[in-house]
Amino acid sequence: MRWGKQPRDWPNAMYSRQVICPPHKWHVQEIGTGPTLLLLHGAGGSTHSWRDILPALAEDYHVVAIDLPGQGMTQLGARQRCGLEAMAADIEKLMAHEGWQPSAIIGHSAGVAIALELARPHGDTPLKIIGINAALGNFKGLAGVVFPVIAKVLAISPFVSNMFAAANGSEASVQRLISGTGSDIDAEGRKHYSRLVSDKEHVNGTLSMMAQWSLDGLLARLPQIFNQTLFIVGDRDKAVPPDTSEKAAQKMPKAQVTVLPGLGHLAHEEEPQKITQLIKDFLAV
Repeated sequence: MRWGKQPRDWPNAMYSRQVICPPHKWHVQEIGTGPTLLLLHGAGGSTHSWRDILPALAEDYHVVAIDLPGQGMTQLGARQRCGLEAMAADIEKLMAHEGWQPSAIIGHSAGVAIALELARPHGDTPLKIIGINAALGNFKGLAGVVFPVIAKVLAISPFVSNMFAAANGSEASVQRLISGTGSDIDAEGRKHYSRLVSDKEHVNGTLSMMAQWSLDGLLARLPQIFNQTLFIVGDRDKAVPPDTSEKAAQKMPKAQVTVLPGLGHLAHEEEPQKITQLIKDFLAV
């Protein structure tokens, strides 16, 4: 989805701007005053997924949400920069460019892995990490071999990406995708996902991320991450096994888990008020 061609009703569009910080042209939403919070969406998402949480957090904080490289309205400047380490390094460069010094990073799904990759002390106080349905597990068995290979093939073929986008942009297709995560979101949310999955550049960026994604290094470093961390888990998550966060928390010195019954992978879109309150309570301690 090209910057400047986004729909007029894109969530929180009044807070959007483009930041050119090589290698990418970033879509950023920024609002509020106070300690800085950085919001990172998951693979295949965009800033729209924070549409209710961003303004609610901005009542007490300076909140920044970004689109990951190649996704949403962030224009990918270097195709090989879609892996975990490269993406985190480019976000760190963007933070320095803009003068952001987050007191906390809030991630969803794969965005949690990026948040943990960025975890380090800022000033005298280590930043806090909040992960919503954290995608912190690698594929197992044959899937661990086949899925990355398929993603690499798709990512190098714009023709395949175009077909995928065209085939999955229908309302019925999007509903199946969302239902497959264990979540039930409103019509507005489904509309925005429909726009994303029917956009060939967004699909190609997501596939490139999948093709380059590896968590081996991060998972090995979990015992060395001393940041205060809260994992929020929907017990109906069908995209990431709910016990994934529990297993990660057991390896981390200062991590805790809160399980929310009846919510799926898109818990922050299903119950934004509940998630916002959990975030505020954790940050207040």
